[in-house]
Amino acid sequence: MLGEARQNLRPFEAFEGSLRDAEGHLHILVAEARRSLSFRWWHSLTEMENEMRATGPTEAVLETTRDLDQRGVAEILSAIHGEDHSAWLAVGKVLPQLAEAVDVLTCTLAGGGRWFNAGAGTSGRMGTLDAAEVPPTFGMREGCVQAVIAGGPRALTRAVEGAEDDAQAGAFELRERGLAAGDALLALSASGTTPFTLGCLEAAHEVGARTIALTCDPNSPLAEAAEISIAPLVGPEVIAGSTRMKGGLAQKMVLHLLSTTVMVRLGCVSGNLMTHLRPASAKLRDRAERIVQMLSNVDAAQAARLLDAADGDTEGAVALARRQAGQ
Repeated sequence: MLGEARQNLRPFEAFEGSLRDAEGHLHILVAEARRSLSFRWWHSLTEMENEMRATGPTEAVLETTRDLDQRGVAEILSAIHGEDHSAWLAVGKVLPQLAEAVDVLTCTLAGGGRWFNAGAGTSGRMGTLDAAEVPPTFGMREGCVQAVIAGGPRALTRAVEGAEDDAQAGAFELRERGLAAGDALLALSASGTTPFTLGCLEAAHEVGARTIALTCDPNSPLAEAAEISIAPLVGPEVIAGSTRMKGGLAQKMVLHLLSTTVMVRLGCVSGNLMTHLRPASAKLRDRAERIVQMLSNVDAAQAARLLDAADGDTEGAVALARRQAGQ
């Protein structure tokens, strides 16, 4: 009876054996497929990286953040913060080129010329921001520092697709504003290859305006075509190609280094006080009164009266106080 039962189980055992064999073959096939897919993925990634390297350092892949999407919040923040430090170091290495640019821009403004910042995307926004802050901070005449951004004013708050690829648009805008030989152009592009910015540079060359490039690739067309090249080499971004990060940070540092130093050289600062500011808000009015107090040795009420008598002109209020004191 037992022998008969075992005889009846043999077909099931045979089936189980076949099933195990099939399962083994399936594991082999899956492993092979994974290896094949992995090879193809890696091959594709390698091709992509080679292409990115060929286009310049701003498109290269940062090896130390390949696993960024697998990290926790603290680790991501630490990685970004650590890389930001490299932007500061890179700017420090180009201070001699900044000094050259300061001389050019100071002479341009002192001679009645204008300073134009031109760029697209993050570069254009940074250039526009710095240009907008010069008149109220340093009391410079409107229009002495201007900005041209790809896509126009709407590009300040949103991306304007394709605007950076129009090489003629920037050149046209500069011509419309009467760019001339007595002016200076600061052309901004992290990659140094943006057609809009290169078009602006060409327009400046056509009229004999002074040209300065601000880029993160010292070997880029922009760097090679400008009279002065400021090229902080910040290296690959934490997220490959996202030049709003280190690239944008380096450009912001260079811009405020240039504008502040130029304004100091033009006499818009007394000591380290902004004596030429325009007190257009309550905060700036308070600051202007404190400056008058410090430089004129008067009390708050007297400083306010002097500022009113000078029509809000901080430097004029200080001069009035000195005249009244017989200095």
